[in-house]
Amino acid sequence: MSATHPMRTQPVLSAGIRSFTYHGDEAPVLEGIDLNLVPGTFTAILGASGSGKSTLGRLLSGWLPPGTAGTLRGFLELAGTRLDFGGDADPRINPAEWGRQVGFVPQDPAAVLSTVRATVAEELAFGLENAALERQAMKATVEHTAGLLGLSELLGRNPAALSGGQLRRLAIGCAIITGPRVLIMDEPFASLDSAGTAELARLLQDLATAGTAVVVLSQVVDAPLLDAGTWVLLADGSVMGSGTPAEMGAGPGLLPSGIRYAGGGTAPGQGHKEAVQTETLPPRNDGSVPALELRGVSFGYSARGKEAQLRNMRRRDPGGKAAGSALVLQGINLRIHSGEIVAVTGPNGAGKSTLLRHFNGLLRPTAGRVLVHGRDIAGVPPGEAAGSVGLLFQQPRDQLFERTALREVRFGLDRLFHPGEAASRALEALSAVGLAGAAHTHPAELPASGQRLLALATVLARKPSVLALDEPTVALDGGGLALLDAAVRSAAGEGAAVVLVTHDLGYARAAAHRVVALDGGRLEG
Repeated sequence: MSATHPMRTQPVLSAGIRSFTYHGDEAPVLEGIDLNLVPGTFTAILGASGSGKSTLGRLLSGWLPPGTAGTLRGFLELAGTRLDFGGDADPRINPAEWGRQVGFVPQDPAAVLSTVRATVAEELAFGLENAALERQAMKATVEHTAGLLGLSELLGRNPAALSGGQLRRLAIGCAIITGPRVLIMDEPFASLDSAGTAELARLLQDLATAGTAVVVLSQVVDAPLLDAGTWVLLADGSVMGSGTPAEMGAGPGLLPSGIRYAGGGTAPGQGHKEAVQTETLPPRNDGSVPALELRGVSFGYSARGKEAQLRNMRRRDPGGKAAGSALVLQGINLRIHSGEIVAVTGPNGAGKSTLLRHFNGLLRPTAGRVLVHGRDIAGVPPGEAAGSVGLLFQQPRDQLFERTALREVRFGLDRLFHPGEAASRALEALSAVGLAGAAHTHPAELPASGQRLLALATVLARKPSVLALDEPTVALDGGGLALLDAAVRSAAGEGAAVVLVTHDLGYARAAAHRVVALDGGRLEG
């Protein structure tokens, strides 16, 4: 590993993994992996979906204790203390002790949070409270950490009211605030806007300079990873190469299949083609009624919190503004025709997810109208509106609850179609997202990309006339992005209006007929 401080050569965290196998599985998910993480280094572990990188991150961080979830053969060594596994009596990892030295941010940032704190400031302070830090020092540390991650203006906000990108920043803050010697992050740049990506990149460099061993797990080569000292390439659970970004990205075929570049960029010395089409046919617009139309839509969350608004509270003052609220959306006008693909971009917290939730009535405007095929949905229950407007949430966990992938996609179809058609629609949707072979797999056993594609399949199976997709490219490798792209283009080709909320500007420009920006409550473009 390449060290920022040459004199610090003793690893703070080492692993020699001969194999790791989940209980109930026949084949190991990790094999033959040797890692030495030295203070002051920045390491990127790159692998496509299913390569085992998330499992590796959880093992290294103590989130996946050997013996509890699977069998490890090999060793883990932290700060000079070595634990050998695979014998007659395996040692046990103390998660509390391990966590003091190794910070971890998983793909789902909400998994880091305590869920018992009412504000961002209290959530950041949670680990410091457990360490019995003096109050004034705790307050100063919280304010300093918030400043590093662009959270200073959100310290009084309820974590449940944060956008996806803001929530990820908070999770990173919770992981670094206690000053761990190792920081491991799984897809940390996902759902961050350009400002958040730049802030995080600076933070990682500063942490490495200060002596932290920084590790990023990713299937997307985000621009900041080009500054890593070392790339470790993971495929099918094994290391297939390591070296500098220039060495690993310079030759054809060195990167594992499926790894893609953010925004369609290229690695040093290598031309990389994104696994999506670059030509988008114009929509069929014959002057008919738009599939989706917003007329003067304004919206503000009430002083009683975002959760109350999610229960469709619609109190208005004479000016059309929710009582005690600040407007998130201001006079939004938008027309989308059948067959048209529109991408909505904008900074974290701009209200993009809020906008999507108006399309099927999950949220109701405080002023203005939402029309689906010319019909005002003001009095239409969300369950009924969902027949025409399919919504893919930013977090798959908000949509998945069944015991198998097939049951997940088929849920509710039997009440809409006869059994034969319900079954065929479910299988067709699974096939469209590349999950036909996982029909009987529990959703929780799928990798993050598989869960996102499964959630997409639940929307596609109903063949709605409007598709609203919130950050659909997050957690997708190159193969997953190609499947998403094919599904989006196929739906548009069959006449659906598609709205993509995304920070992936490269994909937005390649796939959409129009790209519009939401910022300051207003829509431009």
